[in-house]
Amino acid sequence: MLELSEVLGVSAVALGMVLTPGPNMIYLVSRSITQGRRAGVISLGGVALGFLVYLLAANLGLSVVFLAVPELYVAVKLAGAAYLVYLAWNAVKPGGLAVFSPQAIPPDSPRKLFAMGLMTNLLNPKIAVMYLSLIPQFIDLDEGHVLLQGLALGAVQIAVSIAVNLVIVLAAGAIAAFLARRPSWLKVQRYAMGGVLGALAVSLAVDTSGPSRVS
Repeated sequence: MLELSEVLGVSAVALGMVLTPGPNMIYLVSRSITQGRRAGVISLGGVALGFLVYLLAANLGLSVVFLAVPELYVAVKLAGAAYLVYLAWNAVKPGGLAVFSPQAIPPDSPRKLFAMGLMTNLLNPKIAVMYLSLIPQFIDLDEGHVLLQGLALGAVQIAVSIAVNLVIVLAAGAIAAFLARRPSWLKVQRYAMGGVLGALAVSLAVDTSGPSRVS
């Protein structure tokens, strides 16, 4: 049902978003460094549940709205492009976040770790914008089954985000030590991700395609 271009597009957006410093990354890295990998993985479980909550809520609403008012496509596309530009600027501007030099936080129980991971994700505006403004742009109304498309594309995003976050959790300590010795690499990462996000923003902004009919 999904075209390869749609899967690759969502994967690129998900990769750019997950590698951009934000509440999820900062929390997971902090937990992994200060309380160990197990705590980071448990916290990541809460983050994953947060993704599922957003996925269901966004798609159950969007499947109705997009079918009833397809003209919203252009507004959604421009909003998504503008947010990508904002994230790209935050990635390259001087004085960006030092994600792998987090403040120490006190140890918590597994239950609280999971709950904190969930709340961190649910209260993350970046995730809300991604589900409401970015991923829906890869839905093809001509193919029909808008809800199923949205759920499938969301599943792609979740898979990419969880896989990348798991690598970050497991390698947080080693990455922190590496970047402490080689601060220039952190700047390279910031500019690379800023470039990816900027390119995605331009691609979305200049795309003239749009929904034409509902199958």
